[in-house]
Amino acid sequence: MDNGTRMASMRTTAAFQRTRMASDRTLMASLRTSLSMIGFGFTIFSFFRTLAKDDLLGNQVPNHAPALFGLALVMLGVTTLSIALVADFRYNASLRRQRQTFLEAGLLRADDDFPRSWAWVIAFLLLLVGLMAMLSILFGFGS
Repeated sequence: MDNGTRMASMRTTAAFQRTRMASDRTLMASLRTSLSMIGFGFTIFSFFRTLAKDDLLGNQVPNHAPALFGLALVMLGVTTLSIALVADFRYNASLRRQRQTFLEAGLLRADDDFPRSWAWVIAFLLLLVGLMAMLSILFGFGS
């Protein structure tokens, strides 16, 4: 391999790594958004539930309103995270296919790995937390 081809291969390899890291950053941005919505939804539900137990709300706020609003925020957070996970999976699958084509053509360095993202583990755990928050709101709504 001549020097020009080797340099082009190194630049292409680095470009694939930058693209993969950009995909991770996009997933982490969705994680932050989902975490905020899930956290706010559950906090709103818990806060108003505590106020209702202490009879501090009076008749100004219907009993079901905080639970429905909190549940809506948690569901929106879980939905956002689910869509982000599917989109990230599909994008990275297409990137892996493209990378494999480039590897077969000899345009990429074969010794460069393409690791899976740790953001996926965190996203999956947050998805479980969101689902548990939804169940907690649904079962706590009746009491």
